[in-house]
Amino acid sequence: MRNSLTSALRPRIAAGAISIACATLLCAGVHTARAASAGDTAEQPVVAVQTVRVQRAEIAQPVRAYGVVAASASNLTTVNLPYTARIVQMRVQSGQTVTRGAPLFLVQADPAAVLAATQAKSAVTLAQGELARTQSLYDKGLATQSQLASARKAADDAQQALAAQNQTGVASGNKIITAPNDGVVLQVSAAQGDQVQAGTAILQLAGGSGKDARANVMLGVEPADAAAIHTGDLVALHGLSTSLAKTSANGHVALVGASIDQQSQLVDVGANVPLGQTAFIPGTRVSADIETRSGTHWIVPRAAVLKDGQGAYVFQITPQNKARRVAVTTQVENGDRYGVDGPLDAAQGLVVSGNYELKDGMAVRISGGAPR
Repeated sequence: MRNSLTSALRPRIAAGAISIACATLLCAGVHTARAASAGDTAEQPVVAVQTVRVQRAEIAQPVRAYGVVAASASNLTTVNLPYTARIVQMRVQSGQTVTRGAPLFLVQADPAAVLAATQAKSAVTLAQGELARTQSLYDKGLATQSQLASARKAADDAQQALAAQNQTGVASGNKIITAPNDGVVLQVSAAQGDQVQAGTAILQLAGGSGKDARANVMLGVEPADAAAIHTGDLVALHGLSTSLAKTSANGHVALVGASIDQQSQLVDVGANVPLGQTAFIPGTRVSADIETRSGTHWIVPRAAVLKDGQGAYVFQITPQNKARRVAVTTQVENGDRYGVDGPLDAAQGLVVSGNYELKDGMAVRISGGAPR
């Protein structure tokens, strides 16, 4: 009888034990899930970043070029005399800057040249007198038409000869020769006391003032960069030597070559740079930064721009301290700055440090407080 009762209770006891075990496991699972959920919330990543303000401004992409001052033949002016003369006094020396009309040297025309000018004047007086006498005789019927025509031709020839002498500027005594334009004395070929023949070069001037639109600096650029350079682009000139390392001068592009130089394999670019008050004397080797592709863009640090399979992008920080991914297009590269286009917000900080760890919408903490 006892065995029958025990057998009847065993299934009930087993079922109760199983129910208690299931309830215990269920409670433990719920507790574990809540703990895990609480742990996930507590461990949500917050990235520390540094930001800067972003703004739109003018920016250009520099092209580096190398060249020499006053290398263009079209920039040189040779000063000479159309008559033989003696240099009485030289007023300038090589390397000296002069302005238009400044005295260069004092000359005294050769006596033979002065005599030729005097004879030309006398010939005009004689020819005019002969023409008047022939005209009078012709009016009285004592001279022929041919004689009158010959007298007129002689007078015209004498006038032309005198005009040619006057163009030479021959005059008795000393005469001051002045600079035909602003520039730098490149070379002096005659000395005080020298007798120079007509047409002999006495000195050379290299134009260097801002009033002269010709190129006074010749530069060479890579053919791939030449297409971006246009007349009028800004040029910043720098010295290559140690003594001129901190010397600079600004000008503009005056001409862009249309072919590649066979010797240098570069494209020639001529620049007009005012050099009158600088240490860039003719022959100085220089480098230059030519501003190309100038325009107004968002100016951002190079470190702010990232790239992936979708293209270039930056991160800005929303007022809720969330990272906002913004797609951008790089238009200009200028040293450690980029000129980009895209839907940026000037009121939101631009991430420049920590951006590699960010994803769109991620929470951030700005180091040092508000964006710089």
